[in-house]
Order: sequence, then structure tokens, then C-alpha cells
Amino acid sequence: MQTSETKSIIVGGIVVLVAAFVFAVISSKQSLSTGPGVGKYRINAMFNRVDGLVEGDDVRVGGIKVGSVSVQALDKDYRAIIGMDIDSAVKLPKDTSAAIHTDSLFGSKFVILEPGGDEQNLASGDTITFTQDALVVSDLLDQIIAEGERSAKDAASAREKLNAIEKAMGKQGNN
Repeated sequence: MQTSETKSIIVGGIVVLVAAFVFAVISSKQSLSTGPGVGKYRINAMFNRVDGLVEGDDVRVGGIKVGSVSVQALDKDYRAIIGMDIDSAVKLPKDTSAAIHTDSLFGSKFVILEPGGDEQNLASGDTITFTQDALVVSDLLDQIIAEGERSAKDAASAREKLNAIEKAMGKQGNN
């Protein structure tokens, strides 16, 4: 009987130790997310709107993940400032541009960085000002509908002009 109780106590102790270890690892990872982690540097980008972009979203260069969005804030002029933690192995020219893209029509957002040709590189704390804002799906749908309506009106107008020309040609042929 005692060996069964001893085994239970040992197993329970091991479970408690493992749980404490897992908790410690999770806590240490969360504390690293408050600033750039080891092997990373932080750059910022200014946007008018970042709709749907959230902390933790990817930052990509050429389709390859090179970092993540780490901070979002507003400046004094109510422009959106995002902080991005970038892998220190990735050196970006000072004239790099940033754009917010979407994986699919309703997918998650991510930041695309387009390196420029400047010989000097961005340093930690620098800000990218060449940016393209997030496209809002409802705005895109409004543009598509407006273009479709404009095309339909143009087609109707063209049909009316063609009918008028055909009538005029038919009257000339009868004279």
C-alpha cells in the first residue's frame, strides 16, 4: 500500500515541477515581447490607417517573414505608428517603404517592406515614412461597384450612339 502512495506522491511532485517549469518559460517569453528580443531591432512606420493590423502580425520582405508588428500607437496628429521588431540579420536601406497587405479578401493583415537603394541602413528606432495604408474591404467593394455602374452607363451610352448612327445610315440609304 505504501509503495502505491509513494508513487502517487512522486508523480504528483513531478507534475507540479513540470507545471512550474512551463509557467516559467511562458512568463519569460512574455517579458521578451515588451521590447525587441535578442537578435532583433525595432523600426517604426507611420500610416494614416492600419485597419485590421494587430500586434504579432508578420512583417515580410519578398514574401519572407523577417519580423513582426510589436507596438501600435497614435502620434500627436492622430497618425498610426507601428513598431516592428526585425531580425538583426536583415539590413534595410533608409529609403525602405512599407505597405499593409491582406492574405486574402478577408484574411489577416501583414506588413510588406520594400527595400530601396540607399547605401545607409535603418537603425533601431528609425521611422519609415514612405507608406501605403491598409485597404478597407468595404472601400474596395464601393470602388468596384462604382466602376461597374460607370461601365454600365458607358455601355448604354455607346449603344444609344450606335443606334443613332445606324438610324442615320438607314435614312441616308433610303434617300
